[in-house]
Amino acid sequence: MQGMPPPAEGEKQTLIEFLRFNQNAFFSVAYGLTDEQARSTPSVSALSIGGLVKHATGVQCGWMERVKAAPDFPPRDERPMEQQMAEYQDQYVMRDDETLAGLLEALRAQNEDTLRTFADADLDTRVPVPHEVPWFPQNLDFWNVRWVAMHLVEELTRHAGHGDIIRESIDGATMYELMAGYQGWPETDWIKPWKATA
Repeated sequence: MQGMPPPAEGEKQTLIEFLRFNQNAFFSVAYGLTDEQARSTPSVSALSIGGLVKHATGVQCGWMERVKAAPDFPPRDERPMEQQMAEYQDQYVMRDDETLAGLLEALRAQNEDTLRTFADADLDTRVPVPHEVPWFPQNLDFWNVRWVAMHLVEELTRHAGHGDIIRESIDGATMYELMAGYQGWPETDWIKPWKATA
């Protein structure tokens, strides 16, 4: 993995490479953290690295359910709204019974499913807009798979940026040194891979 998405042939592969790059950002930002550090909320935000990893998994899962069901809606969630909302809120929190390794493994599996789903999909397939969700447009009946891919690029990029700030608040580590450490880049005058201090 490099410090930027690689060039790709065609629209679909370009979307996939940008998705892959932003999916992998969460592994770099979590690199070398203990469970306690991943659970911590050291900034003014209530977000943690572990919570962001969970959300990156959950948001992809939800959108892939929509893409796989398109042009129809996925099966309706018949659970009480209180239960659905509690599950959604839990997506942002790394609980005491969760480990960073477990959350990252779940993210890795979801990332692979997301990339496979987009590789197999027609970018022009209509994805219906659920009008019961208040922040979705009420005057639009369909997105398409292309739009969903771009939305996930935007969503993952935003939360990877949150992760960068939270990680720097934990131990001062920044993006490029974390990428270099996680991916095993050689040390140069410009980049020194992150290493845990004693």
